[in-house]
Amino acid sequence: MAVFVRAVETGSFAAAAEALGLSAPMVGKHVRFLEDRLGARLLARTTRRQSLTEVGRAFYERCCNVLVEAEAAEALAEDLHAVPRGRLRVNAPVAFGAHELMPMVARYLRANPEVSIEVTLSDRIVDLVEEGYEAVIRIAPLPDSILVARKLRPYRLVACAAPGYLAERGAPARPEDLASHECLGFAHWEPRDLLQFTGPDGSLHSVHVGGRFSVNSGQALRSAALEGLGIILQPEGLLRDDIAAGRLVRVLPGYDPPSRPMHILFAPDRRPTPKLRSFIDAVVEAFG
Repeated sequence: MAVFVRAVETGSFAAAAEALGLSAPMVGKHVRFLEDRLGARLLARTTRRQSLTEVGRAFYERCCNVLVEAEAAEALAEDLHAVPRGRLRVNAPVAFGAHELMPMVARYLRANPEVSIEVTLSDRIVDLVEEGYEAVIRIAPLPDSILVARKLRPYRLVACAAPGYLAERGAPARPEDLASHECLGFAHWEPRDLLQFTGPDGSLHSVHVGGRFSVNSGQALRSAALEGLGIILQPEGLLRDDIAAGRLVRVLPGYDPPSRPMHILFAPDRRPTPKLRSFIDAVVEAFG
């Protein structure tokens, strides 16, 4: 097909042969092979000129498309064997990035010594394209976007409080009891005052909560909970050590607290770089 296309584009077997490093008779053999296979003439040839037949014109257009796709497939195969290298800019939420993403990044860097990663931790919604990130992990419902999203596991939260707070105010027995408690608010989550828990029987419990303190940092909320200011709803990874040590106590153990959707986002690209593709695969393997 490539020889036939070059013969059409150059206008003669001799010119195609020179461009391809073949002999003119060999170019002719390629074209005749296609004609025999198709059972139709592709080129009408005279001693002075050649022209495409009706079948040849249609076949030429399809051959051009096939060759473009073949080149893309070969390039993809080359990329798959390429070694990931270069600098990668990544953004992630603060608590998830500090407590769960960093161990995965450490494993990835050990496995890919020619890659360097710059991670920015922020709980605000960043603009991947405008701010120059190659990958963003987002814990929130996704709006319509031109970005590509790979779904990860839900981001699970736990509700807990300090033993001193529970001794003073009592432990809630049902999600509806939270309405009469101090619930510490995370400023970046919307809606902040409505929580939904799933009961042991699968029933949904929605409750409006309130409190006198909110902040835009999960670590700050953790500190406030340790001081006995109220009940906190934050990621299990952030609170795991405090729960294990008894500094915080889980409440409503029979009810599943709300979880939030989590995705890794990146810009659409027909041929993503080996460093980006390998990083996305590592994130999906760890958190998929």
